Amino acid sequence: MSLDAHLVVSRAAFTLDVALRAEPGEVVALLGPNGAGKTTALRALAGLEPLSGGHVRLSGRDLTRVPPEKRGVGVVFQDYLLFSHLSALDNVAFGPRRRGRTRAEARGIAAAWLDRVGLAAFAERKPRKLSGGQQQRVALARALAVEPELLLLDEPLAALDARTRLDTRAELHEHLAKHTGATLLITHDPLDALMLADRLVIVEDGRIVQEGDAAEVTARPRTDYIARLVGLNLYRGRGDGRTVAVGDLVLHVADEVSGESYAAFPPSAVTLHPARPDGSARNAWPARVAGVQRHGDNLRVRLDGPVELAADVTPAAAAHLRLSPGQEVWAAVKAAQVRAYRY
Repeated sequence: MSLDAHLVVSRAAFTLDVALRAEPGEVVALLGPNGAGKTTALRALAGLEPLSGGHVRLSGRDLTRVPPEKRGVGVVFQDYLLFSHLSALDNVAFGPRRRGRTRAEARGIAAAWLDRVGLAAFAERKPRKLSGGQQQRVALARALAVEPELLLLDEPLAALDARTRLDTRAELHEHLAKHTGATLLITHDPLDALMLADRLVIVEDGRIVQEGDAAEVTARPRTDYIARLVGLNLYRGRGDGRTVAVGDLVLHVADEVSGESYAAFPPSAVTLHPARPDGSARNAWPARVAGVQRHGDNLRVRLDGPVELAADVTPAAAAHLRLSPGQEVWAAVKAAQVRAYRY
């Protein structure tokens, strides 16, 4: 039940060209900014978007020109697309019924799946009588009831409020762990990807820019989008031993590099000072506050200067420094907290 796909979809102003693979039982998250091509990829895998080139193979079968209903693919769309006139039970039974099961057999399969997702007591309710989290579980049960070789999830948690999302994410993780086929998760939320996926694939402008497990991607982001996604300051420069020159700024780093290199560090590694700091920080430069906003329990400070920079400071530190837009400060980062790696 492995997936092997090369998806080429050409439009007037955009071309998607990505190679995707997923092994049985593996959950792969496809991330990217709006317009990157994530949903186009999902629709192409489902057979809802024709390919301009490439192929889709599932368990060795060539599905490139196979219609959607014969692909062995289950899809959970972002807005769930439940049939409003059908009960939860009949929504889930729809797939097995379409695949030749009798009405009684299909409803039996549906009842079993609703029980597995904790909704046996809601079987006769129509979607409008269900909460967002309950609708999501019905949509998942409907997709899994056809025993898909490939499960496609399109932003499955995006429509939920924060509390429901937290609970439903945990439930979804449990169900995906039991799914024996391959799963492709489309999301823009890094937490969904990190919690649910075994491997991350990041797409920008219709191309894959980085892929790997969560530890690899978060430790060594390769584009500004990925750095923002995982919460790092990222710069491109030229490495020379344990320094990386970024424009006129020379960063002392923890790793030895040579040639075109990245330097990255988290906003929490940055300290702000009213004047040039004394002490052990080997990286220090003047900066100007561009903006201040709440970020969890701290404040996220955006800074201009030799490089654009994000720093996380406590409310107490911000009050002590009297931070405000336009204010001049000094930023400092210890070399041990700056990771460097080659392009």
